[in-house]
Amino acid sequence: MSTTRGGRRKPAHNPRTREASAERGRAAQGGKKQPAVDVHVADGTRLQKVMAQAGVGSRRACEELIAQGRVSVDGQQVTELGVRVDPKTQAIEVDGMRIHVDDSKVTVVLNKPAGVVTTMELQESEGRPTVAEYVYNRSERFFHVGRLDTDSEGVLLLTNDGEMAHRLTHPSYEVTKRYLVQVEGRIPQGAAKRLLAGVELEDGVTKLDSYRFIDYNGTDSQVEVTLHSGHNRIVRRMFAAVGFPVNRLVRTQFGPIRLDTIRPGSTRVLSNTEVGQLLSLVGL
Repeated sequence: MSTTRGGRRKPAHNPRTREASAERGRAAQGGKKQPAVDVHVADGTRLQKVMAQAGVGSRRACEELIAQGRVSVDGQQVTELGVRVDPKTQAIEVDGMRIHVDDSKVTVVLNKPAGVVTTMELQESEGRPTVAEYVYNRSERFFHVGRLDTDSEGVLLLTNDGEMAHRLTHPSYEVTKRYLVQVEGRIPQGAAKRLLAGVELEDGVTKLDSYRFIDYNGTDSQVEVTLHSGHNRIVRRMFAAVGFPVNRLVRTQFGPIRLDTIRPGSTRVLSNTEVGQLLSLVGL
């Protein structure tokens, strides 16, 4: 090992690795990095066109993303513009985020009003309105993603993608939900600490992921909480366990999908980008 003028040792020259040799070989063949797995589908659609149709950006912008190495197909980085793909069978990601390209799969967000039953049956046994009534004029067969109890309001997802619906509600994926909670009286710090530390319920110990006090108007407190548990009536049961039964409960966010300005009783079809975010969240 040689030394520099100041006496410090120079690191020894590392022998060529197979990967370094392979890179040089590719450079000698024109500088193109060949994919380890061939994702090209001869009768498919050009990748940049699929991305543009999914709402990623203009065709030119999508070409730049591919050239920058930010796009992958079935886990394989693609940097060549001539690659064709089958969007119905292949997973396409941009910066690690899945893009949604299957137009046969539809997901709707509903701002569920209080008093509406979370069931896809149009006829409810007690004659109460159901969430099915808000999508009855669509041809798709929807599933509700999780549920909101009859008295609760806010974000409820309806989709005809059964696998995505299953994963979004399965506890192993720990999808976070955000709620506005209104209770009677002022909630003391001790109750908030208990909720964050975990409270014992009949189906085990459950704790909030976050808790934020918003307002006290002299009679009621309003707080914002997040948690990933999907157990039935979990927020109401947790607050009741610390002595503060919930007067009003609004789910404002499910995963990345926010309530925003959707009016009670209104629906909105999620964009391809939003559905892609949900798919990435649950590994699809």
